[in-house]
Amino acid sequence: MHLLVVDDEPAILQLIELLVQFSGEHTISTAECAVDALDLLAQPDAEPVDCFLVDIQMPGTDGIELCKILRSRHDHKNTPVLMLTAMSDKSYIDRAFSAGATDYITKPFEIDDVRGRIKLMEEIVVSRKKQNQQPDLSNTGASEIDAPLALHEPFHVRNVNGMIDYLALENYISLMARKKLFGSAVFAFSIRDIEDLFQQTSRYEYECLVADVAEAITMCLSEHPHLISHAGNGTFVCIVEGGWQPDAEALADKVNIAIHSLGLYFNDGRPMSVKVSAGDVIRLVWKSGDSAMNALSAAHQSAENESRRYAEDLKNFWDDRHSVSR
Repeated sequence: MHLLVVDDEPAILQLIELLVQFSGEHTISTAECAVDALDLLAQPDAEPVDCFLVDIQMPGTDGIELCKILRSRHDHKNTPVLMLTAMSDKSYIDRAFSAGATDYITKPFEIDDVRGRIKLMEEIVVSRKKQNQQPDLSNTGASEIDAPLALHEPFHVRNVNGMIDYLALENYISLMARKKLFGSAVFAFSIRDIEDLFQQTSRYEYECLVADVAEAITMCLSEHPHLISHAGNGTFVCIVEGGWQPDAEALADKVNIAIHSLGLYFNDGRPMSVKVSAGDVIRLVWKSGDSAMNALSAAHQSAENESRRYAEDLKNFWDDRHSVSR
């Protein structure tokens, strides 16, 4: 794996270089600012970068803006970006993850911690390379591309405010729990009858459907600081800040109205009936470590359970109607 470390502190660059050299598994390039990093990437003979380690406070363009620039580029929209910074305030952490950061380490850091995070980034890179780098359907405009995609497979929805990668969401919750910075709640929405919709759509249609639902959710959460991630299986996990605890049922109704207003259709012109169910709202205050991650999993499962319960209730209703009519 080839890493690009961007930091204006020579001592940090030397430390990371030594760490990588001793590992014997990776190669490294360094840059002291965002401009130098982008110039390096633009060189025709530059080695492809598999992972970025980026400081936030740098002269000129800061690390968060650099992360946004990297995410806007097709070749690095999914490349892991590990923020390595002295900025420990929650506002910086939120901005970094919103910009597309994969993980976040604060200085001073433990060498073993950095080594462990780099190892995790390597596993991500290897996994994605094994998937043969699926085509970016969002830029093709084609509806007939049907590259393999599993229903349970999370994928990142681009260009929707507040949407981040699911791994990044897990890392965000883990970081917030360690620093005891939570004043938030987690809950999830699950698309009803997602298996049927998945079977009826091409990959492109399905990804557009997920993106449209994500847009409807973020529209309904726009008045509250939030992060959202598609967790696979048509389920969206949401974190809201500021102590707000929504009424799950009322919020689901609001999201369903927003989805309806978007006017979703299959490629053949048929209207697409899409609605979501919301699970339990779980407060993250006082939760730490495994309990915070368990809350994330519980919110996810609760929404999917509610979606299945709705489908079962609807089936029972029509079965009862049919029985009475006979």
